Amino acid sequence: MITPVLLCGGSGTRLWPLSRKSYPKQFAPLLGDRTLFQASAERLSGADFAAPIVLTNADFRFIVGEQLADIGIEPGAVLIEPSGRNTAPAVLAAALWLARTDPEALMLVAPSDHVVPDAAAFRQAVAAGMDTARGGRLVTFGIKPNHAETGYGYLELDGDACDFSPHPIGLKRFVEKPDADTAANMLSQDTYLWNAGIFLFKASAILDAFRIHAPQLISPVEAAIEKSLPDLGFHRLDPMAWAEAEDISIDYAVMEKATNLSVIPFAGSWSDLGDWDAVWRETGPDARGVATSGQATAIDCDNTLLRSEDGGLEVVGIGLDNIIAVAMPDAVLVADVSRAQDVKEVVSALKTKGRKQAESFPKDHRPWGWFESLVMGDRFQVKRIHVHPGAALSLQSHHHRSEHWIVVEGTAKVTIDDKVTLVTENQSVYIPLGAVHRMENPGKVPMVLIEVQTGTYLGEDDIIRYEDIYARG
Repeated sequence: MITPVLLCGGSGTRLWPLSRKSYPKQFAPLLGDRTLFQASAERLSGADFAAPIVLTNADFRFIVGEQLADIGIEPGAVLIEPSGRNTAPAVLAAALWLARTDPEALMLVAPSDHVVPDAAAFRQAVAAGMDTARGGRLVTFGIKPNHAETGYGYLELDGDACDFSPHPIGLKRFVEKPDADTAANMLSQDTYLWNAGIFLFKASAILDAFRIHAPQLISPVEAAIEKSLPDLGFHRLDPMAWAEAEDISIDYAVMEKATNLSVIPFAGSWSDLGDWDAVWRETGPDARGVATSGQATAIDCDNTLLRSEDGGLEVVGIGLDNIIAVAMPDAVLVADVSRAQDVKEVVSALKTKGRKQAESFPKDHRPWGWFESLVMGDRFQVKRIHVHPGAALSLQSHHHRSEHWIVVEGTAKVTIDDKVTLVTENQSVYIPLGAVHRMENPGKVPMVLIEVQTGTYLGEDDIIRYEDIYARG
């Protein structure tokens, strides 16, 4: 039995504007109906796998729970990282957590934003490494390269990969992201694989490796685990102890120093969807190299990606060549394909300008559902609010705004001061400034309403919470 460890705290800035700090790429359905996170969880499920351990941050904890519930997977534990400290502390925390019950348990560490179309073939590769991992070695997985990629690190094998069938091979060294000429040279050989950042080992084996190669991480991460607190089914690692852990990747902290590593080649299709160029390839371009998604139309285009992430927004390209165009309700990216790796610079540029699009997603996801702003003026804002069945917003009040709610789908249970009423479709209710209020969805179908806010200040921080079933401050 293998315990998957899913890492899902990254922001994926190279896929802006679809991927942002508030809602990164792993939670988006980039390819198909499933999100990357859901596809990763499903790929590492079944008879040979235990319930997954998930490491994420507080902002994503309810998204993790909701998306796993949607595909019928119950997590073994969801560990909340108080701050981003890179992959080494995260992997160590998972190993310590697992070792409390079974030090000899196998754990498969995987990012949650990779695309592996042939899940069965990948599981065969994992199975090929199980005996090696049980023997105490640290097993990593290398992808057979199919082009001279400069955006990935490489693994140099201690021998020929032969037919690239899944079998353990010794690892000679890790290779940093190469330039184009070096990547082309490595592609021509059978001794280099892309570094997938996926690992299989016993909990005890990786803990021994940390003690040898990164002992400075042991004390703070152990303390963060020991002082962790349960929170609505999640486990919050202690923030003060966690802050003392070095911000470092598992590769730098352990893997590049360890001498007991083996590599399992994987010749199947794989991508980390690290930029829009990778998305273009995985979307399946036509004979002219054109890939479209959503409400997008290409006319006489070549080697171009057109995506619309808004059902009401049509993207049309005419005579384009080597262009990426991605449209969101609040932002549009247009870039040359050769500059796909530079999209991350957009985030820094927008942050300098103070634009909320740098990090904030147009849909604001909350534990009870989501909302989006439809129209905003100097003293008013119109929102669409979606509340999951059985969910409830906090009991709250506002200093600076009043609100009108118009129910357009389902039924809302509305509390205003000491009065509770049911508001059905096509009915509305007014919440005066300062009134203590709450909305709930008592039904079994989603409830949708239009909210019209009026007042001198309409920021999300104008909320005083009195009760909250999600334990938010």
